[in-house]
Amino acid sequence: MGAPQVVIYFNPKCGTARNVLAMIRNAGIEPHIIEYLKTPPSREVLRQLTARAGVTIRDWLREKDTPYAELGLDNPALSDDELLDAIEQHPILLNRPIVVTPLGVRLCRPSEVVLDILPEPQKAAFSKEDGEAVVDATGQRIR
Repeated sequence: MGAPQVVIYFNPKCGTARNVLAMIRNAGIEPHIIEYLKTPPSREVLRQLTARAGVTIRDWLREKDTPYAELGLDNPALSDDELLDAIEQHPILLNRPIVVTPLGVRLCRPSEVVLDILPEPQKAAFSKEDGEAVVDATGQRIR
């Protein structure tokens, strides 16, 4: 049996996403990277991810630096289909990074959330790009 499959919906311009990718690699896993702005997930994939994560479509929405406000997406009357229409037209509305592992699906904000679903332990110390230590030299999460 090969290494467990891990998928990350990734934006290389996002520091949180880069930190999550680095923590996945720090566990000795090379994930399947989907740059979701270039290759957005289909509506069906988003529905499946939503169900597996135990969240709502609305929970995936990103407000900052997106057309969220202009599109009136804060309207609680909007259906999941209407929210999916908006994400389909503007993939930047999809918050990131979303990580899929055999142990679950999570929006990894803050980036340490990924540690809860990685099927392998951290192999070494890890610090975020800003210098914040997340994992110690024994591979244990620093709380």
